[in-house]
Amino acid sequence: MVTGPSGVGKGTLIARLKERVDGLTTSTSVTTRAPRPGETEGDDYFFLTEEEFLEKVERGEFLEHASYSGHLYGTLRSEVEEKAGSSRGVILEIELQGARQIRTSMPEAVQVFIAPPDFAVLRERLEARGTDAPEEIEARLEVASGELAARDEFTHQVMNEDLDLAAEQLEAIVRGELQQSS
Repeated sequence: MVTGPSGVGKGTLIARLKERVDGLTTSTSVTTRAPRPGETEGDDYFFLTEEEFLEKVERGEFLEHASYSGHLYGTLRSEVEEKAGSSRGVILEIELQGARQIRTSMPEAVQVFIAPPDFAVLRERLEARGTDAPEEIEARLEVASGELAARDEFTHQVMNEDLDLAAEQLEAIVRGELQQSS
């Protein structure tokens, strides 16, 4: 699982990791937030209403789920099980609350925390991507403060100051873990 504050570059690093390590796949998360421009149902997220999401929670369909910046996010158990059967590994891109749930239910999961070089850089990245309103950016930054304080809970940490170096570090972690498990 890969976690870290919103805007830290988790998605970009995971995309690079999948280019470098054959056989990895990602789990598509579920969210109640509206799609951003260019996002595709089933590829980027499964977009549900809050009611649909909560029904799945009640039925126990999530491996993890959390509330983040006013929206619900989760990982469907069926999504991970399906992809695990046909890949070398399934990467979960999840928030801190979900990572803690996965750590409890799947202690064998590889845990990687992606950190920004500093808080100002994180703000710049969130503003530069241009997908969130100013109040949503502030809410994400408020949550990020708590997330950064929890970074030492994770087995592995990668600082995303230089994208190429961070991608190399993430690749080394994953290759090392794959070797240990084979």
